[in-house]
Amino acid sequence: MPLKKQDYGLLSVIIPVYNEEDNVIPLTKKIEESLDGYDYEIIYIDDFSTDDTRKNIISINNPKVALIELRKNYGQSLALAAGIDYAKGNYIITLDGDMQNDPSDIPHMLEKAKTEDWDVVTGIRAKRKDNIVRTLPSKIANFLIRKATRLDLKDQGCALKVFNKEIAKDLNLYGEMHRFINLLAYLNGARITQVPVKHHARQFGKSKYGLGRTIKVINDIVLIIFQRKYLQRPIHLFGNFGLFFFVIGTAINLYLLIIKILGEDIWGRPLLILGVLMVFIGIQFFSVGIIADLLMKTYYESQKKRPYAIRKVHLSE
Repeated sequence: MPLKKQDYGLLSVIIPVYNEEDNVIPLTKKIEESLDGYDYEIIYIDDFSTDDTRKNIISINNPKVALIELRKNYGQSLALAAGIDYAKGNYIITLDGDMQNDPSDIPHMLEKAKTEDWDVVTGIRAKRKDNIVRTLPSKIANFLIRKATRLDLKDQGCALKVFNKEIAKDLNLYGEMHRFINLLAYLNGARITQVPVKHHARQFGKSKYGLGRTIKVINDIVLIIFQRKYLQRPIHLFGNFGLFFFVIGTAINLYLLIIKILGEDIWGRPLLILGVLMVFIGIQFFSVGIIADLLMKTYYESQKKRPYAIRKVHLSE
């Protein structure tokens, strides 16, 4: 039986903006045209713009349009977090405010999420209309994420995404983690799929991205992988390092002990210093792992948090 537009419930369209005065009004009109017949809200988050972005959003004067004004420029991740916290929809849709994403793709993405039970449907900009300054960092990020994780998505950087509300509310965005929303959701257990979407060249305003993102991308990937894979069991990471250094240090010291017994002088050898140092480093890693493990147990128990997340409960009728 075909789905009706009312079957999706309330939709929350979240758009972080910074100095997009010429884009917000036409973008709102395109969203209204694309979501005609749906129950939706449009949430603009103004990240302390210095132009007339806020004024133009207010001038729209539509009860379905909400404006969240941030007190200072926090960046796109925290702007998205503010919008997600405010959102009331069953599905949460994110897109950029530069009009490069096309809202007409939203209905198809919603249908795929609903009918095929996906937690996240993300776009692939098959014919991306950006210059190399924007595309090169994205290609590097996509390559690094594919190699460092099992998440094989062609386009990590597409802002047009459809989330179910449970996954979106559990993202815990901060810093500059908006670049890795797919990875964050995946590491939280989300089922993710990708669909081709349209992409347009920017007509108004200036891009806020550049090659400087690449180093930040590498650092953020390392941080995310550690937090999501080892936060509940840090001893598995630090313990492995500790065991590696301890075994090598012990082997070196046993070798030196044997040649000492055979009559050779080992005092002052750099290898002796290395062996002793590696044993101490191994013990240090074990100690850090144990302390971190105890801290995580205290964290979960003190806040009565559960170290697992339930996706869905099915009951027989």
